[in-house]
Amino acid sequence: MRIIMIPGREDCSWEKNKLLQIALGRTPEDEYSDNLHQISKLISGSVGILCTNRPAEDVEAYFAKLAVDDFARAGQVAPRTVVLTQSEIEVHPVSMVEQFRKLGLPVEVKNGRVALIGDRKEWEVCREGKELSVEQCKILVHMGVKLAVFRIGLMCRYEKDEGAIEEF
Repeated sequence: MRIIMIPGREDCSWEKNKLLQIALGRTPEDEYSDNLHQISKLISGSVGILCTNRPAEDVEAYFAKLAVDDFARAGQVAPRTVVLTQSEIEVHPVSMVEQFRKLGLPVEVKNGRVALIGDRKEWEVCREGKELSVEQCKILVHMGVKLAVFRIGLMCRYEKDEGAIEEF
């Protein structure tokens, strides 16, 4: 995150949730600074803390624009239909055939190349609107197809001078 964040004095921390809660303080008596125990209550799931001296507007604008293509996870709904063609499959080494078969991809070795079984010219990996399986996601990773978008949502902002917390 430091690499892509606005240059300046930033520090990101993605630690264990309990560790972050203890560091901030769980109660008013053991908090590091005023009202930090309220942030501690919000820490659950996949969260991190960004400490910066940048203006709040700059940080909010940066994260609002931040979107990075990522590989889909099992259980996600496919945003579009993905069809593999013979030319996309044949670039893979023959040693991948067994792995592709285990994932449900109908392939064989033909003339020393990976090919779809029979006279197929293409094979549908997933259909738009349908839930993705683990096998489909693995095939998409092998083919380099990214169907998800990674974003970071801001939960709250803490102003140290006033001890104020603004939730989003």
